[in-house]
Amino acid sequence: MAEDRRQLIKTVGFLSSVGISMVASTFIGLAMGYYLDRWLDTSPWLTLIFLLLGIISGFRNIYILTDRELKRQEKENQDSSGNE
Repeated sequence: MAEDRRQLIKTVGFLSSVGISMVASTFIGLAMGYYLDRWLDTSPWLTLIFLLLGIISGFRNIYILTDRELKRQEKENQDSSGNE
């Protein structure tokens, strides 16, 4: 029972970090583009470019986090099967 609860907390933590990573990357890209557009008077081009870069960065972060989690689970499964 305690192991199931621990696994649930790990899963919820992982999913929240994925969501936060995607949103943060997108907003950072949007903010950078917006302020560069205001500074350089190139509206809306830099906003769109940096928004796209932020979205791409968010998906890259999701890929990295997911890959890391899958490797951690694989290692955990190998460790638990070796102990039995």
